[in-house]
Amino acid sequence: MTSRSVLLAGFAALPACYVGLEGDAHEGTTVATTGTSSASSGGPVDPTANTTPNTSGPTTSADLTTTSPVTATMPGTTDMSGGTGATTGGLDTGDASASAPGTTEPGTTEPGTTEPGTTGMTSTDTGDPPPDEAAMLCARWNGDRAQLGEGTWSGDVNSCNKGGVSADGLANTLRLVNLYRFIADLPPVVEDPARSGKAQSCALMMHANGTLNHFPPMNWKCWAAEGSEAAGQSNIAGAPGVFGIDLYMVDVGNETTIGHRRWILSNSLGPIGMGSTSQYSCLLVIGGNGNAGKAWTAWPPPGLVPLQAMHVPTVGWSDVDKAGWSVQSDSVDLGAATVSVKEGGADKPVAVNVLGQGYGSSQAIRFVPQGWAVEAGKTYDVTLGNVSQPIAYSVTIVDCG
Repeated sequence: MTSRSVLLAGFAALPACYVGLEGDAHEGTTVATTGTSSASSGGPVDPTANTTPNTSGPTTSADLTTTSPVTATMPGTTDMSGGTGATTGGLDTGDASASAPGTTEPGTTEPGTTEPGTTGMTSTDTGDPPPDEAAMLCARWNGDRAQLGEGTWSGDVNSCNKGGVSADGLANTLRLVNLYRFIADLPPVVEDPARSGKAQSCALMMHANGTLNHFPPMNWKCWAAEGSEAAGQSNIAGAPGVFGIDLYMVDVGNETTIGHRRWILSNSLGPIGMGSTSQYSCLLVIGGNGNAGKAWTAWPPPGLVPLQAMHVPTVGWSDVDKAGWSVQSDSVDLGAATVSVKEGGADKPVAVNVLGQGYGSSQAIRFVPQGWAVEAGKTYDVTLGNVSQPIAYSVTIVDCG
């Protein structure tokens, strides 16, 4: 039984309920029939990363520079290869046209997958009437998001005191990470206090210098070796820790990597480190020993998905439909994948691009709805073609408002 189905069975007993940096990896993208391509950067490189899908364990690779083109199979596609740019708050993507807080993600991960994770919302067959799976999902979504307070930061920029985040803030951040992983049928992760200490130093450095950088120079105010190390291994945001998780999952402005989301949904994630000030945060993700074992992971994933996870209330200026849906894998070659989305048998046009290798998964693709957005009560059937392993799944949107 999967972690998601176990938790759902438990609910049945309840009465109710980036910044591109010079020298980073570059990704080529080709969309529909435009034939255009562009290069963008996505964060620091983990030298242990394997960017070629395999099932035999990690190998080393420094070549993160190429991807194969992906061609959209649906009508009405448009060229998404250049991205839409993004945001203020320290985010440097070459376009400051949006108003989102800045986020940046580290570069790569170590693969480790064996089985596809497409079980969706299931529960144990006990002979009793089946539980209302939508109600249980919404109970989990709303319950885990009932407390979104950032907690209290005990540090001080002027004295370069990194301080720490109160227990409630850390708990709220971890709960959101695991909420999103639960919906994606991934196991929960735990905090490592030592890693959180490093992430806290990272957050202080970003706050003290008013910008985001995976490679902070030694002349930075409040520079510390542990914080510099963590900066190269973390998702970093121009926002405090709890809010940062929602930003990472929407991941607007990172059209060539969707790296933040992929790290949170990574097979290798955990344990994590969490650091935050009142304005900046670092989520230490590289170097985990997780082994979720999924051959591929999608966002939105198969099964029931809250509408509010697609159009996250705290991120009012964008949503997953605008930033793009994603499929990531450590073992399935997605370099030439095609994507078809249907609703009620009708084609739903999407624009498709290959994502940079190594950001939480060896490979990934992104596909963006063109002229449509998800609606509650509807099911969207997704099929990936031209891949080494068949991938087909259905996403049903549930309004948990």
